[in-house]
Amino acid sequence: MIDIQGILDILPHRYPFLLVDRVLEVGDGHILALKNVTFNEPHFTGHFPGAPVMPGVLIVEAMAQAGGIMLLKEVPDRGSKLVYFSAINECRFRRPVLPGDQLMLEATLVRRRQNFAVVKGVARVDGEIAAEAMLSCAMVDRPQGDTQ
Repeated sequence: MIDIQGILDILPHRYPFLLVDRVLEVGDGHILALKNVTFNEPHFTGHFPGAPVMPGVLIVEAMAQAGGIMLLKEVPDRGSKLVYFSAINECRFRRPVLPGDQLMLEATLVRRRQNFAVVKGVARVDGEIAAEAMLSCAMVDRPQGDTQ
């Protein structure tokens, strides 16, 4: 298990854009992570007033961050790297994600070549698929002078 401090040590993301609260399992090309969806998150003030729904792009980003943790965890110089999206394919949204939901984020490595990877992401609420996508990414050097 990786707690929030461990996540902060791996990912460069920070509030309000850090979308993984805890890693429950990680290893061998697979990760299971958790995002607690709370009403006080800034996107809920405008998406949508009176009927808050987590934006789909943020669900995809949460899956990608889980995948990023899986990929970066074993990189010794990860502080000098960033993981960028290169493609989002076969993305489907199956149910809305609402404040109070616990979003279970699963990412499985499909293939990896040097600094490129494809990860299958699945986000579930109460065992039901909320979203899924094939996420392609590239690991790049962090620009000079940019630190966590």
